[in-house]
Parts: sequence; structure tokens; C-alpha cells
Amino acid sequence: MKAIPLLRERFATPVGEFLLITDEAGALRAANWSDREYRMAPALKGATLDDRSSPSPGRLALEAYFAGDLTAIDSLAVDTGGTPFQQEVWTRLRTIPVGATFTYRRLAQSIGRPSAIRAAGLANATNPVSVVVPCHRVIGSDGSLTGYGGGLERKAWLLNHEGVGV
Repeated sequence: MKAIPLLRERFATPVGEFLLITDEAGALRAANWSDREYRMAPALKGATLDDRSSPSPGRLALEAYFAGDLTAIDSLAVDTGGTPFQQEVWTRLRTIPVGATFTYRRLAQSIGRPSAIRAAGLANATNPVSVVVPCHRVIGSDGSLTGYGGGLERKAWLLNHEGVGV
């Protein structure tokens, strides 16, 4: 099996260094905080990584997002892999508007699987493209900030950045 060539870039954000992995066409394959790089391993299986020589459109859009243009990331192409169920959840996450949140229950209901709350939560937790696929917009049914792969402090920062008072 031939290794998939992917490109890596790191850049500063207000809440830590961000790591972005894109394919040669520019689609985001993985994105997370540099201190959470280990969470990206499943999405990078069978890939070779080279450092990108110039900023990708994904990086430019994320930098704009962190600078306050909250819709800059909405049209970025992603290629997440995953199971059909995970892809369904991740696609649905991208439709949660900036400034809004979903509960895990609402997420499961919104994909037509109201009894799959835990499965939707697991798919949310394994999202390989943090921020762009906004898993941070999913909260507990009591309004609490439940787990986030980047850490709850970052989840709170992202939600506050998007206008959700937490």
C-alpha cells in the first residue's frame, strides 16, 4: 500500500499552537492543538508528513477565524475518513451555526437516531478536524461543558469567542 502524502503546518492561536494536516489538494485531514497531536494518529495512519512551505487556505481561514471572522472556516474542504456513522455526525456538526450549541441528545436526534446518544458522543469525541468540524459546540444536557479533546479551557474560549456565554 502506497503512503498518502500529507502536509503539516503549525501556527499560533490565542489558546495555543495549532497543528493542521492537509492533503495535496488542500483538504483538511486532521487539525488539533499541538499538545494534543497524539489524538491525530488514527487520521494519519498510512501517511507521510512533510512540512508545508507556504500557508494553506485552511491555515489562512483558521487564522481569520481566530482573529474574529467566525465564518471564515465554514467552506473549508475536509476529508475526514471515518465510518459512515461518524461521517454523518461530523457533517451534521458543521451545520451547527456559530453562536449556537447542541446537546448530545439533540445531535443524535438531528441525524434521525434519537437512541444513539452515546454513539453520537463517541463520534463527536473522535472528530479528526477540531474547530472546523465544531465538536466544541456540543454540550451536556444540563448546559455543562462536557469533554473536549482540546481541553475544557479551550472549549470555553472557543464558545466565548463565538458569542456563547459560558
